[in-house]
Amino acid sequence: MKASVKYKVIYRHREKYSISEMCRFFGVSRSGYYGYVKRMGTPAKDLALAEKIRECQTECRSTYGYRRVHIWLERQGIYHDPKTVLRVMNKYSMLSVIRRKRYVKYGEALHRYPNLLNRNFVADRPNQKWVTDISYIRTGQGFLYLAVIRDLYDNSIVAYKTSTQQTIHLVLSTLRAAKKKEKVTAELQLHSDQGFQYTSQAYFKLTQAYGIKPSMSRRGNPYDNALAENFFSILKTECIYRTKIATFAEANRLIDEYIYFYNYQRIQTKTKLTPLELRCQSVV
Repeated sequence: MKASVKYKVIYRHREKYSISEMCRFFGVSRSGYYGYVKRMGTPAKDLALAEKIRECQTECRSTYGYRRVHIWLERQGIYHDPKTVLRVMNKYSMLSVIRRKRYVKYGEALHRYPNLLNRNFVADRPNQKWVTDISYIRTGQGFLYLAVIRDLYDNSIVAYKTSTQQTIHLVLSTLRAAKKKEKVTAELQLHSDQGFQYTSQAYFKLTQAYGIKPSMSRRGNPYDNALAENFFSILKTECIYRTKIATFAEANRLIDEYIYFYNYQRIQTKTKLTPLELRCQSVV
């Protein structure tokens, strides 16, 4: 029996029996019990969020996983990191009662690709190896999702798009923007993780139409796509975390300004050049 349960029993019978005797009987200390009583007047850190999640699960008959709960909360004007929602659902035993599937199937087929990149992050020319990923930016209006494609030759951001929803369309529009901007050859590898957007039929068809070779990280291995995630870390450290963003429009403006600075003005210590300076050298 957990100590907290014992403290609860002692508290419930405090008028009938001696506190000292009950603590001795249950094998707990009096100081621990009185600490529990003191904390009773302080709401648990996650209690307010847990109550809203419980309300959501009551409405949906406990069929929502944390992603749908996260969407439901945003519709109520309550904004939390999706991982926080999952943690609280675990803590208060509010996970979906529906059997969780290992993979979610989007479209007609679920495509996985060999790991062509295999942590070889060196490219000897532009548009030889691209990496792509999605991250989120917290704002006062909710989460803004950012998809990027990064060229491993010069670490430049080839293309990026944002959306208030994490959809397949976000990935496809980013890839279309990159194709429109850059010359793509049959040797181009495009590496991603195993997110549903990248295993979708629509993504498969678009890469095939462009003659791009998809490459994919091994499941559960974050290091395979480290260079895509590294850019998000730089962006958030040097830009996003330095201000409290109120709106989607403000987030988009900051992202536009920073990526321009990153590509054209930010000197890389390894090359002592900006990404676009190094890129221009390759075509001279």
